[in-house]
This record gives sequence, structure tokens and C-alpha cells, in this order.
Amino acid sequence: MSAASHAVLSASSSDRWLHCPPSVRLSEKFEDTRSNYALEGTCAHALAEFKLRKALGYPADDLTENLSFYNEEMDEATDGYAAYVLEKVETAKEKCRDPVVLVEQRVDYSRWVREGFGTADALIIADGTLRVVDLKYGTGIEVSAEDNPQLKCYGLGALELFDDIYDIDTVAFTIYQPRRQNISEWVIPKADLLSWAEEVLKPAADLAYKGEGKFSCGSWCRFCKAKNICRKRAEENLKLAQHEFKLPPELSDAEIEFILSQVDELVSWASDIKEYALQQALSGKEWHGFKLVEGRSVRKYANETAVAKTVEEAGFDPYERKLLGITAMQKLLGKNRFNELLSGFVEKPQGKPTLVPDSDKRPAMNTAKNDFKEVKNHE
Repeated sequence: MSAASHAVLSASSSDRWLHCPPSVRLSEKFEDTRSNYALEGTCAHALAEFKLRKALGYPADDLTENLSFYNEEMDEATDGYAAYVLEKVETAKEKCRDPVVLVEQRVDYSRWVREGFGTADALIIADGTLRVVDLKYGTGIEVSAEDNPQLKCYGLGALELFDDIYDIDTVAFTIYQPRRQNISEWVIPKADLLSWAEEVLKPAADLAYKGEGKFSCGSWCRFCKAKNICRKRAEENLKLAQHEFKLPPELSDAEIEFILSQVDELVSWASDIKEYALQQALSGKEWHGFKLVEGRSVRKYANETAVAKTVEEAGFDPYERKLLGITAMQKLLGKNRFNELLSGFVEKPQGKPTLVPDSDKRPAMNTAKNDFKEVKNHE
């Protein structure tokens, strides 16, 4: 299992402190809170560790009965993770008779990051290639292995352990994210990784540890504990208010494009501010011009069993028949049985059109205008 303690400059938060070094010390005034999503991820990692250790013939304690969030989906996801790692081990054996495989291995990258350490989910070390595999159980964001700073920190720590023993010239990274059907792989020459560590990682880490450097806003703000009170984030989002808003037809295309590029972050920031203000009010703070009130609530049965019995005794059927949804049905039958019985009955309608940045990996939709252009071009 992962170490209980956490590095000040953790690998998991490296994307944030590389972009915004002073956020590290600013965040220290806020308590660590763990969501159910984080606890679910911890359970998934514990189960994955057990399965991988068992498959490798290592000592392993089965903690399944003690996992608060265990379910069939987690069972299948961790099966897939263990199978993936074993597949990579077999591939490594093609070049190295006896590769080293480490599970939940603590690695130290303090050569570049002061007090820097972390825990790699799986390491496969063989002559030529070092592979770092990281399990991501979350579904919120699809994570890429390409140029991933967390994985690169783990890779550096692993090199510190094994570079003198094995003739490593390449470092390979994998993000295994089963609930997003995402397996992302990326390879970097060892020399390039070490150059990045000296030229990018170390300077940013030195600034972050001392609480120096410039504040910067971006996608990395998402998991920052100080995001609700960060002045830089407020300034960046309030830039949108500098526009003299008129009716949309009077805005230029360039203005609309600028607003589109900012609006998601603006909405997220505004929601964060509202939630922060609410939590402060619940703790006793009074905001001028605002007050706490009881929100709208929905009626519910105090005792569903008693309600059903009473209605049945009155001669009525209190239940409705409803076909289970696809996710619930898959959990009922199991993934393999579900595919065997129902794959022919499942369809995926076209999703609702939505505007996203060009960097989004999804392919662009064909509009009626584009279809017309294609027809004209073929005439």
C-alpha cells in the first residue's frame, strides 16, 4: 500500500506546482479533505495491489472484505489492470530473462525535488527499458501518459534505484484507466527525461518549495486547495467582464471565440466561489447582503416498507415494473454475460452536439453545411 505520508511536492500534484510554484505554500493553510471518489480510488488500488501480487507469486493479503467501495465493476477493472501488467512483464522477458517487477514501490526523486518521493503502482525493470504503470480509477478526466509529470517523477525515482544495475536507455509510461476505456502509453529516451529533470523540474521545484515564482491559472487549478481564494484565478476570470457585453449579434466572431475559450473556467470558478462562501457561512461567517436559508426539499417516504404494506392492504400495487438501465443490468449479469446475451440489443445514439476546444480528442461532427460542401466538391 502507499505510504501514509505525502511529500510537500508530491508527484501527483506536480502538474500544478510546475505551472504554479507558489500554490504549494498557499495551499498549506487548508486542511486535507478526502472525497468518496478518492476513497473509492484507494480501495481500487488496494484490490489491484492484492491481485497483482498474487498473480506474480508475491506475498499478498486479501483485503476485499474490508473495502468500503468494493463492487463487481471494481473487481473487473482491477482484473484488467493486473492482466495488463502481466502482459507487459511477458513482453519484458523477451529481452531480459528475469525482469524486476515491483508493486506499490516507493520511489525517491529528491535529487531534483526537495523531499520528493511517491509510490509507483507498478514498475517493470529490464535491460533497455524501464516501464512505469499507473492505475487511474477515476472517470472524471481522461488522463494521458504523454509528457505526464507525475509519471516522469516516478520514472526518475525508479532510475535512481535501478539505473546502475540495468542498462536502461528508454523509459516507458502507461496510464491504465479502465472506467474510461483508456490505456495511454508513451516512451521517452532516458537522456531526455534526465534533461527535463534538470532544466524544468528542478528549477520549478526549488521555487515551489520556497513559495516563490509566479501564480498561473489553468486546468491544473482543478485540484488546488487554494483555488477558491486565489486572487490570480479571480483576476484571470474577471478579465471576461472587461468586455462591453451587447446582444450576441453585435459581438464579433473573435469576441465570441474569446468568450468560448474562457467560459468553462469562468463557470467553474464562480461555482467554486459560491461553494466556498456557503461553507464559510455554515461555519458562522456573515456575508454582507447575504443570508443562509433553507433550500427547496423534496418529499420522501419515512418508511418505504410500511408504505408498501399499507398500500397492499388497501388493495393496490405500490410497485412499478421498470427495465434496469444498461449500467445496472451489466452489474447484475456481469460484463461477459451481459455482452454474450445483450450486445445485439445495445445501441449508442449520436451524442448531443457540443462546442469544445480543438485540443479535444473527439473527432469533429459533420454539419449540414459541411455535408453540402462535400457534395459540391464531388460534383
